[in-house]
Amino acid sequence: MPNVSGEKSSVRTPHKIVIAESIGFSPRAVRELEQIGAVYKADWKRQDLLAGLADTTILWVRLRNLIDQQVIDAAPRLRYIVTATTGLNHIDVEYAQTKGITIVSLRGEALFLRTVRASAEHTVALILALLRKIPAASASVCRGNWQRDFFKGNELYERTVGIVGFGRIGRLVANYLLAFGSSVLTTDPLYRPAEGLTEVTPVSLETLLERSDIVSLHVDYKPENKRFFGFDAFQSMKNTAYFINTSRGELVDEMGLLRALEDQEIQGAALDVLAGETGVKTAEHPLVVYSRTHENLLITPHIGGCTHESMEKTELFMLEKLERMLRNQGDYPPCAV
Repeated sequence: MPNVSGEKSSVRTPHKIVIAESIGFSPRAVRELEQIGAVYKADWKRQDLLAGLADTTILWVRLRNLIDQQVIDAAPRLRYIVTATTGLNHIDVEYAQTKGITIVSLRGEALFLRTVRASAEHTVALILALLRKIPAASASVCRGNWQRDFFKGNELYERTVGIVGFGRIGRLVANYLLAFGSSVLTTDPLYRPAEGLTEVTPVSLETLLERSDIVSLHVDYKPENKRFFGFDAFQSMKNTAYFINTSRGELVDEMGLLRALEDQEIQGAALDVLAGETGVKTAEHPLVVYSRTHENLLITPHIGGCTHESMEKTELFMLEKLERMLRNQGDYPPCAV
């Protein structure tokens, strides 16, 4: 088994629990997990993961690794995969199900998710960073300059922001933007009015793209909407508009986005996600290469939900959900495997 970043629990039970990305993992959640099985805290990349799962029955993951057929086959005793995410495109769910593995996630947990706001806050942070040229201005000061007029930006006040997808995060973002004095449009085939958001105007996607100064994507990823936001969508936007994506990279035709930036079809973009990011060679990604020399593209490494508060809250919630599932399936207290 590869070297792990923590010591094995002294608890002797049939369950072997691997936390594959344990940096910052809730100590309280670890203590509770030790009542279920022997806990291994790790910080594994793919090769270590493949080598360390032989006897694992419960695998707790974040987003670093793609949990595909190869990983699942490396864990023949695996019964549960726990992921504190709503999106599941980092897991081969269909193959896991054929192996009788239960996926424990945040999908469908609407009531709890209303209390988790980190991704919505990060969306607004990216908008402000882009409009106010904050990263470039900070970098300039670090180089010894003090040139305020080089970084004249734009305000959110009285800007029209189009929110594509009016689910939980889309609604939270809308609420924050209204507080800034923005006009907010939204498009969603399942649109439902939201309490306290009567100022949000539902429109068609075509109208939203034509009218918005900023377009922010908040759509759940499904195979059928892969790369649905393509070059034609960017062409329909104002050439002074900005594009924000904190959902999933797979929703966007990334080469179409690159072309739109290069052809000045849009003013700029900020991304917290890239397609296939668990396996992508980041330094070589065309959008990353472009961002090195162009200040109108900001990219962060999928940190939208990465706050101390949200991560501990979700880890404890996922622990409770796992315990319920173990009890329902007769695995808690742990049974022999």
